[in-house]
Formats: sequence, structure tokens, C-alpha cells
Amino acid sequence: MPRLYGNRIMLREYKKEDLSYIREWVNNSKITDMLSDIFLFPHSLRTTEKFLDMMIESERKDMCGFVIADKRTEEYIGQIDLIKIDWKNRKAIMGIIIGREENHSKGYGTEAINLLLEFCFQRLGLNKLELEVREYNKKAIRCYEKCGFKVEGIFKEDRYIYGRFTDTYRMAILRKEWEELNKIKR
Repeated sequence: MPRLYGNRIMLREYKKEDLSYIREWVNNSKITDMLSDIFLFPHSLRTTEKFLDMMIESERKDMCGFVIADKRTEEYIGQIDLIKIDWKNRKAIMGIIIGREENHSKGYGTEAINLLLEFCFQRLGLNKLELEVREYNKKAIRCYEKCGFKVEGIFKEDRYIYGRFTDTYRMAILRKEWEELNKIKR
């Protein structure tokens, strides 16, 4: 898998040294409440190690993962993964996390997503990238919209958190939309 370079970050392979950074956020509810229900219960050190081993050793054709890292130091900032790559229908689902709260709202997510979109559409030949986001995750929604994602559907009262039901947005971007957006930027 190639490394992808942006202005301030790179998307690189997972390394054993990333374990301590992942452990910082994996049981932090301020971070994990924005993610999937796999973080409903605390994750043990062994669970995190198994995930990291899978990402390092995986030869699966239906997923691909990158660490978002500082371009100079290669230090872990977060991760951005393609899951459920559907090669027949040329689409995938994206997941992203910026692990430390002090790195939120600094543009790392936007830069990482833009690098991933170019990789998906120009190198992998995908036609569509999808994601799901909770309606209360306003910062993420703004980031995704800035990158060209559009809401395709709303799953009403889809998740239960902190005593109430919340909607889940399904967002996506098509290759032709990404190409049009990048013509405007140039």
C-alpha cells in the first residue's frame, strides 16, 4: 500500500508503535460516542492489540486502512479506513477518527479525507464513497460536506445514546461529483 502525502499529514501504514496512541482514545467516550456501537463497552488492551495486528497483517481485499500521521515525524494523529470495499459495484464505506481532542478542528480530517478521495477515485477506480454519521456530530458533518459528501438518507431515531434516540445520516460522494468539485478548486 502506498503512502499518501498532503501538506501537513501523510496517510501511512499501521505500525506496532501506534498502539499507545490508539489506546488513548479507544475508551474515551468523548471520542467514541461519535463512532459505531462497537465502542459501547470498554476495549481491553488485547482487543486493541488484535485490531492493530489485523490492520498490520491483513491481506483482506475488502478493507484498507491508513494512519493519519504528521508528515515530518510520522506520529499518529488518527486513522482513516475503507471498510466493506465492494469491488463489483465500485464503492466502499469510510471511517475516520482523530484520536486526540486537541487535534480536532485543525483540518487534519479534511486533509485526510481529500487524500483518501483522490486515492479511491484515481487509483482504486471506485465510483462511490459512503459513510454514516450521527446527527449530533455537527463538526464531522461540516467536514464531510466541505469535502463534497451529501446526505443520501436519514435513518430516523436509529441510535440510542444518553437517554434519547438520534438520527443517523448516510452520506456519500460520487466520483463525478468529486471530479467536478476539483475542477472548481483548480
